[in-house]
Amino acid sequence: MVWFMEGMCFLPTFLVIWSSSTFIVSYIIALFQEDIDVLVPYISDTGAVPPESCVFGFMSIITAFAALATMYTEYKFVERVHETTGAVSPYLNKASFGFGVLSCVGMCFVATFQETTVVYAHDFGALLFFVFGVAYAVLQSVISYRGHPYGSSKAVCYVRAVIAGVAFLAAFPTIICAVQVGTSQLHWTSDDKDYKLHIVSASCEWITAFSFVFFFFTYIREFQQFTLKLTVNLRDCL
Repeated sequence: MVWFMEGMCFLPTFLVIWSSSTFIVSYIIALFQEDIDVLVPYISDTGAVPPESCVFGFMSIITAFAALATMYTEYKFVERVHETTGAVSPYLNKASFGFGVLSCVGMCFVATFQETTVVYAHDFGALLFFVFGVAYAVLQSVISYRGHPYGSSKAVCYVRAVIAGVAFLAAFPTIICAVQVGTSQLHWTSDDKDYKLHIVSASCEWITAFSFVFFFFTYIREFQQFTLKLTVNLRDCL
């Protein structure tokens, strides 16, 4: 059997490849269209105007659903670990999944409402995505430690903690500097008033986004160890 078809491994594998492609493809298209600057645009800038906005929106929606499916699968796995060992609190597991759902909703907002058209809805979605995405990563790191040795190795637990820490630290300047910049523009020069704040905010945004990608990358080995089955129960209508 091919390695990515073992267990539920195909879910995080697809998510990592597709989400990375979402950011990179829209960036390349926007760059060739000369809609953004080469140096550190906001991720949303790469999907602000057609045709890249269409590609970014389409790919981001699929990313959001793939992330939701991956998070739900992890939730069911942790639930099973609790039933078997009692190692992980079900409340912690539910809270983590709830934060993950809100983060995916935020991504859908970002994909649907471009920053140049519906600014407040876009910014609200970005806030949901980053805040609850970081919260999900932090809680999942805690769950990994409490669930060890089931699922993740000690090394993976450490890696997840580091990635969650990086995402947590990068999210703050992303949001704070973006609020101080205030204005939304696609092209910047070093002479612009808030240029340095923009560079800090945009750089940290990319770091946070790819922290999420690498965090889901750590799921691949774990997802090879289990399967998820759907049971259909028919009601007797007679």
